[in-house]
Amino acid sequence: MTDIPVLETDRLILRGFQLDDLDAMTAMWALPETVRYIGGVPLTREQSWTRLLRHIGMWTVMGFGFWAITDKATGYLIGEAGFHEMRRAMTPSIENTMEAGWGLLPEKHGRGYASEALEAMWIWAAANHPDMPITCIIDPQNTASLSLAMRHGFRSFARSAYQDSDIVVLRKATS
Repeated sequence: MTDIPVLETDRLILRGFQLDDLDAMTAMWALPETVRYIGGVPLTREQSWTRLLRHIGMWTVMGFGFWAITDKATGYLIGEAGFHEMRRAMTPSIENTMEAGWGLLPEKHGRGYASEALEAMWIWAAANHPDMPITCIIDPQNTASLSLAMRHGFRSFARSAYQDSDIVVLRKATS
């Protein structure tokens, strides 16, 4: 199995997902506020299990993946962030890019945790995959995530539909 790097910030530890994270993941993804702009339907425990396995496996297959975001002070899982390659059936294609994504427990929104995690991710990506483009897709009604993406150098380059939802397709500007 690929060693998943551990990233540390002032308040967070980003680490690989573990099987013991299933209950915390299930609780987070069962919340309507968590999935509001990501399909809109809370995940079951089984769907969270599949998500957990995908996060772990992505590192082995692609050499990048998602991290569990944990609060450094408590050790509690408060969200997830990272990169994946989903081979999405959409136009324009974002295949062969590192598609960034992030999500936090609703009570952790607005505290700068996502920004802190993203900063650590960009540093890691620049050191480990410097020539790979970084993209993301965001629901146009998710103004908080769009604003966060823009603050971190993403620029919109298309509007599209994915799984019957409108999305904004963004690319991170290179330095």
